[in-house]
Amino acid sequence: MRREDIENVQDVAKKSWNATYEGIIPNRIQENFLNAAYSDERMEQRLSGSYLFVAEVENKIVGFANFSPVQRNGKVELGAIYLYPEHQGKGIGSAFLQEGIQKIDGIREIYINVERDNTIGKNFYEAKGFKLVEEFDDNFDGHILKTLRMVLAVG
Repeated sequence: MRREDIENVQDVAKKSWNATYEGIIPNRIQENFLNAAYSDERMEQRLSGSYLFVAEVENKIVGFANFSPVQRNGKVELGAIYLYPEHQGKGIGSAFLQEGIQKIDGIREIYINVERDNTIGKNFYEAKGFKLVEEFDDNFDGHILKTLRMVLAVG
């Protein structure tokens, strides 16, 4: 990802979140989260302090993935794989996972948190070999989410 991609990535985040969490997370809470997590300032921080990959179709960004830096023990957090809904199911998410594994040195385990009712996300991660570590309640701006913590062993 490059700095000039920020606005497009923000749009992918918003549209994919709204489609994924409709009926799961109230719209007001979604908007609060998106405004904070994907503000220009926060995107600049992500760009300089983590790994961000974008996918393009016909020169238009259609998705992105965000990996944390590798911790000493080889653990990485996968903070996001977001795609426009019409580009899901076409192998882009799988390509993001492979790109992260290949390009980020020292990964031993990839951790993700996925909302239990996010069936598409949960099924995707299970299909890729992620295993459930724990389930916990996450207080998300006053709305309790049932969150699954999953891990993928790499190499």
